Amino acid sequence: MAIDSTFWVAVSFVIFFGGLIYLKVPHKINEILNKLIIDIKNEIDESEKLRIEAKTLLDNAQNKLDTAQSVKNEILDQAKKDSDRLIIDLNDKFHKSSDLKKNLAENKINQMKENAIKEIKDASIKIAVDSVKKIITTSVDSSKLDSLFQKNLNETKEELKKINS
Repeated sequence: MAIDSTFWVAVSFVIFFGGLIYLKVPHKINEILNKLIIDIKNEIDESEKLRIEAKTLLDNAQNKLDTAQSVKNEILDQAKKDSDRLIIDLNDKFHKSSDLKKNLAENKINQMKENAIKEIKDASIKIAVDSVKKIITTSVDSSKLDSLFQKNLNETKEELKKINS
């Protein structure tokens, strides 16, 4: 049997793997890989915890946002109700005020009308008194007196017609 190069490659291969086993290299590689696996598992667990915490924070933020939306809607509804009520109140006050001013103006007009009628009556009485004075002072004859009386009566009627219209 001849020893060729294949035999020496096989012997060196066995010695190499024997040396690796003797030096416990596979065990060390296994420990390193196990440590890496444990580190990766820990990182996965930690990332899962962070994901759960982030989800919790997101849910809390969403709840706060929903609460803020509902509060905003309530505030807007209340503001609309308040503004509608305020508009109605102001409208009622405006109408009451305008009715009061209208009544005051009507009362003032009626008072002015009554004052005008009183002034007309006073003027008529004054004209009548002046006419009577003229008649008495100029009473010469009864025909003249009748015509003067008729004339003064007609003047008084004309003045009253002017004032009434």
